[in-house]
Amino acid sequence: MTINNNVKTFLFIASVMMGLAIAIGAFGAHGLKAIVEPNMLVVYHTGVEYQFYNTLGLFAVSFVIYLKPDSKKSVIAAWLIFIGMIIFSFSLYLLVILNMPVLGAITPIGGTLMIIGWLLLAYSILKA
Repeated sequence: MTINNNVKTFLFIASVMMGLAIAIGAFGAHGLKAIVEPNMLVVYHTGVEYQFYNTLGLFAVSFVIYLKPDSKKSVIAAWLIFIGMIIFSFSLYLLVILNMPVLGAITPIGGTLMIIGWLLLAYSILKA
């Protein structure tokens, strides 16, 4: 089976992001519990959840790209989902760890990019 570079790229990104989600989640559950307020652990956990679920989604998107290797919209959607996930989740991680509430202002940018990415993917599948 031959896979193109876009598929390899997103399978690699998804694999790394899943490993990070597990490590970051474990750090939050064990390392942060004693030093941050419980409500901030909820914020941190939200970042982990979004990273985890969107990483699973990136695995699925990789297979859409595999099935439709000429779909530029699917590749753009994957990048939007990935970038959105980074902005959303990592802004929440840093907000909690650095105690910088101002970082919460950029979190919605990540969420918006993820929404646009998923809707663009749906559009690209519909137009297949």
